[in-house]
Amino acid sequence: MKFMKLGSKPDSFQSDGDRIRYVATELATDIVVHVVDVKFCLHKFPLLSKSARLQKLVAMASQENRDEIYIEEIPGGPAAFEICAKYCYGMTVTLNAYNVVAARCAAEYLEMYDTVEKGNLIYKIDVFLNSSIFRGWKDSIIVLQTTKSLLPVSEELKVVSHCLDSVATKASMDTSRVEWSYTYNRKRLSSENGVRKPVSVPEDWWVEDLSDLDVDLYKRVIATIKTKGRVSSRVIGEALKTYASKKLPGFSKGNMVPGGDLTKNQTLVETIVGLLPREKGSVSSSFMLRLLRASISLGCGEMVRTELLRRIGLQLDEASVADLLIRAPPGETTIYDVDMVENLVKEFVMQDESVQNSFHAEIEFEEDRKPILLSDDSKQMVAQLVDCYLAEVSRDPDLPLDKFISMAGLVSGFPRASHDGIYRAIDMFLKEHPGISKSDRKRICRLMDCRKLSVEACAHAVQNERLPLRVVVQVLFFEQSRAAATSSPGSQTPNSSGPLKNSLPGGSHGSSRSATTNTDEDWDSVPTTEELKALKGELAKLRLAGANPGDKAAASKVRGMVMSKRLFSKLWSNKERDGENSSSDTSESPASTNAEETRITPSRNRQP
Repeated sequence: MKFMKLGSKPDSFQSDGDRIRYVATELATDIVVHVVDVKFCLHKFPLLSKSARLQKLVAMASQENRDEIYIEEIPGGPAAFEICAKYCYGMTVTLNAYNVVAARCAAEYLEMYDTVEKGNLIYKIDVFLNSSIFRGWKDSIIVLQTTKSLLPVSEELKVVSHCLDSVATKASMDTSRVEWSYTYNRKRLSSENGVRKPVSVPEDWWVEDLSDLDVDLYKRVIATIKTKGRVSSRVIGEALKTYASKKLPGFSKGNMVPGGDLTKNQTLVETIVGLLPREKGSVSSSFMLRLLRASISLGCGEMVRTELLRRIGLQLDEASVADLLIRAPPGETTIYDVDMVENLVKEFVMQDESVQNSFHAEIEFEEDRKPILLSDDSKQMVAQLVDCYLAEVSRDPDLPLDKFISMAGLVSGFPRASHDGIYRAIDMFLKEHPGISKSDRKRICRLMDCRKLSVEACAHAVQNERLPLRVVVQVLFFEQSRAAATSSPGSQTPNSSGPLKNSLPGGSHGSSRSATTNTDEDWDSVPTTEELKALKGELAKLRLAGANPGDKAAASKVRGMVMSKRLFSKLWSNKERDGENSSSDTSESPASTNAEETRITPSRNRQP
């Protein structure tokens, strides 16, 4: 730390209790100066030789036959006045980053100009600031911190602006020119073959030192750094993250700790949000989601939450399920705030459309709001994220079905490598909500495309007693189709009802049910364990038939197990009516429903 010594005489100021200071000399004091609540017993001559204001005050007191003067509004209070008084006496005074601004403001108040005495205190302090303090990194930060208690005088004297420029200039320098010490949480030296060599200075070398600043000054420093335009938005984002983690209790762990100054913490969050760089990807979605949690916990303004929702939505494909598990506000029936996450998904989807006009509020948000074309990879990542999120929140027995379907529907048109994720979410919902109606089971299962389930998911689904019978049949058919395509090179998975339907015989063959007895209620009901076993047995026989297409006897045996063509046609027509409005409903493929009826009827109500 830089310092400057003034004067050469020994310090002879002494105390008489807590409120009286005097100069211990043989010469009696002839003036008493009351500074706030401290009384200074001094001598007129040394004071008047350097302070124009004290000259005026003493002159007024002499006219009134008083030997006491009162100073109530001096910046820096008694401590700063004592520095100036010692300078007047020629006593040794040490100025450093902690007291130099207070001394400068007090000297200004006392009018210690060069017009009173050449090379007066104001001149000496200005030289010290410009030649030493503002050239140092940590000294500039310390001085900037001390200016807050001395406002507005420190602002009027341009000490604040000089500090801001000094700090911002150093933070914007090329890292190869950084030669001063700074605080950083990583090692600055590495060892190779026993020889220690310097490591290059990281781009964000300055962020931890600035985290000590109060929020008002921090906001001005970051704004000044951004104005210079030489620091990347990514580094600015890292600085904001470091500041939030240090200043907001519990923020780094994702949960705000109750207590502290509520208004101060609200201001912190609002300031950080207002400083977020406008470039997409400059801060992670995880960081912004933590800010969103904090804004909710602290009750920040609606504009702050709205801006965070929009910004998070722009890069939702980077988020994780853990980030999205935000607790619902008090009074809500659900455990998690599903509506808020649904709004995030909507913001992501809206990127394919024109972005809404920018809004202006008390907090200034700078954002480039050009429409963004989403890539298939981003859409797929968000679809998987929503699937996993729904699987987690479905554990809540109070989660309404409509909320589940609404959120899943937002990404129903997004590309997916498989539908295993949405199947898992549906299965979890059915498990935690066993009392939902048959029609609701049908609604939620329409979100899943059985053709896009993996082999493992199919194996689970055909044994899943929570799924409607219709869905189990669809899974069985597509599993058989996949097995047939694998065993017969060049064959294609059926996607229409024609070839398979034409091969169906007209008779019932082994089933007591007919088209008039198999109702939609039968197909939408939950299968029994016995029915599932029978269906799997039929699937194995169908696979056998597919593997030996030339075996007429085997094919005839399989055809003998299927239901009538009349029943098959009825089920297909029902499926088309039920699923024509759902893009993910497997009724798009006629063969899927034809085959599901092919497998299910023999397993139900067999005649002995």
